[in-house]
Amino acid sequence: MKTEHVYELCEAASEDRSTYAYTNVPNGIGETKYYIDKALAAYSKGRELPFVARHIETGRIVGTTRFLDLEVFSWPPPWPPGVGVGALPTDIDPPTVAEIGSTWYASSVQRTGVNTECKLLMLTHAFNVWHTMRVTLKTDARNVRSRSAIQRLGATFEGIRRAHVPANDGSVRDTAYYSILSEEWPLVCKNLQERLQRGINSETK
Repeated sequence: MKTEHVYELCEAASEDRSTYAYTNVPNGIGETKYYIDKALAAYSKGRELPFVARHIETGRIVGTTRFLDLEVFSWPPPWPPGVGVGALPTDIDPPTVAEIGSTWYASSVQRTGVNTECKLLMLTHAFNVWHTMRVTLKTDARNVRSRSAIQRLGATFEGIRRAHVPANDGSVRDTAYYSILSEEWPLVCKNLQERLQRGINSETK
C-alpha cells in the first residue's frame, strides 16, 4: 500500500457498499487518504504490513488486506531457533505470531477467487518464509459472510471475545476469533490450492 493508491482504492470502495455494515471501509477521498496514512504509520512502526489487492487480469486495485498484530516472542526462546530478538518483525527477525485482517474487497470481486488467492499468498509467506507459529483471523461476531469466508479457509474457531472493541455502527462488538497453527498449515494450504484450481477449471469450461 502506498499513498498514490488513494484514488484507485477509493474507487474500489465506492462500489455497492451494502456489504460493509461490519467492516471499516473508507468512503470518499478524504477518508481513504486518512485510512492509508494511518496504515502506513503503523507500518513504519513495525506493527502492520498493509497491501492493496490488484486484480491479475484487469490490473485494477480491488481492495486491501494486511498483516497486523505482529509479535516476536522473547520467551520461550525465539521461533524459529537462531533468529534475533528485539528488532521490528522482518524476514530476518520474523514475527512469531501474526494476524491477517483489515480485509475488504470491491463488491464486484466478492465471492470470487480473489480472497482465496490473497489468503494463500499471505499464509504461505507467514508459514513458509517467516515460519510463524500461529496466524489469527477475527471478525465481528455478527458478520456471517466474513465468518463463513474464514471458516472456508480452514481456520479453527476459537471462541467469542465479548464486548471487545467499538463497532462501526456505534455499538460495542463481540469478536469471533479463528486461528491456523503451523502444524495445520499443510492441510489448509492443500485446501486453498484445490479451491483455486476448481475455480479456474469452472471458468475454462
